[in-house]
Amino acid sequence: MSSEILTPVLPESVADGTVIAWNKRVGDAVAMDDILVEIETDKVVLEVPALEAGVLTEIVMDEGAVVTSSQLLGRVEIGASAPATETAAPAEAAPVEAAPVEAAPAQATASDSAQTSPAVRKALAENNLSKADVAGSGKEGRILKEDVAAAAAKAQTPPQPVAIPVSAASAPPAAASSANNAEDARGEQREPMSRLRTRIAERLLEATQTTAMLTTFNEVNMKPLMDMRTEYKAQFEQQHEARLGFMSLFVKAATVALQRFPEINAFIDGNEVVYHNYCDVGIAVSSKRGLVVPVLRNAEAMSMAEIEATIANYGQKAQAGKLDMSDLMGGTFTISNGGVFGSLLSTPILNPPQSAILGMHAIEKRPVVVDDEIVIRPMMYLALSYDHRIVDGKGAVTFLKTIKELVENPVRILLDV
Repeated sequence: MSSEILTPVLPESVADGTVIAWNKRVGDAVAMDDILVEIETDKVVLEVPALEAGVLTEIVMDEGAVVTSSQLLGRVEIGASAPATETAAPAEAAPVEAAPVEAAPAQATASDSAQTSPAVRKALAENNLSKADVAGSGKEGRILKEDVAAAAAKAQTPPQPVAIPVSAASAPPAAASSANNAEDARGEQREPMSRLRTRIAERLLEATQTTAMLTTFNEVNMKPLMDMRTEYKAQFEQQHEARLGFMSLFVKAATVALQRFPEINAFIDGNEVVYHNYCDVGIAVSSKRGLVVPVLRNAEAMSMAEIEATIANYGQKAQAGKLDMSDLMGGTFTISNGGVFGSLLSTPILNPPQSAILGMHAIEKRPVVVDDEIVIRPMMYLALSYDHRIVDGKGAVTFLKTIKELVENPVRILLDV
């Protein structure tokens, strides 16, 4: 009896996906819950597990194929066992007088025998290379995708002409070698954009072309918040088992401000403005595949400990490529912290259909005037990009000023003043 491997049901906002890797080959044994195939959508990578133990008997959709919801990907024969593989005869059974075989270089031997990943096999096929053409740099000579790219670039380098210019012929060997290395370093490599990167490009272009985007700036004195964090950090982490960062307070400040300025928490749908009585705040997170924005649901009702724990969990899932589709859906407002990468000031781009996005930046000590005296304070620039079609300049400026005042005096968040 065979079991069908089907594409998971995709949300309405995701039309299709691309098969990027088969982790099993036809004839391989499969255990229940083994990840058989990975499908990339424009939001996340979906892992398709085995529902039954058995043997993979058929792959219907190869790597690179575009698939839709519930489409047949392959089949598993339930309860079957993988055929036994032939093993080499024991060394002691070989004839004593057997002629010695010339030993191949150790690296090549390891590379030929090392198991290659689906991504490496795909790269080999795309570049018309075999394992013998590539020197593996991984553990025990394992071939990596980078090794295939290097071998392909080397194979595409045009041969040197036989006729050597007089200046090159008279140059010392070391100089000639440096010239050859310089030419090799000028190679090019092309690879298709991932679905996520393609989708990011589409949405950013959509935001700049379909909205009247404008940005207003302000700066916030981080000393009160940093002093509070220093005083309560150890106690907070001990009691809540969560790290106390700055993001949770900015999220709380944003939710207070969003409820005071509902147009910032709204979006345009045709000729109507849709207002939300909840604050689903998206937090921009960097992952290996690109920028993703998981959403804090009902952030206005979350405690700072819950916000910190949820953000930490999203960060771990993003780095491991384990974000669910539901983690990324929706959102009424977005916060992006370019300061973690050292950005001093930037203009964040809207995340359609949202009407605003808050950009946080690096904390830098600067001279500022306090009570008519010049003092040094840790300052952060804030940027609010907004859709001028729905948000007036006064509302945007006042909204950002509200966040500044709340962060500079965190007690106001508790008192809602």
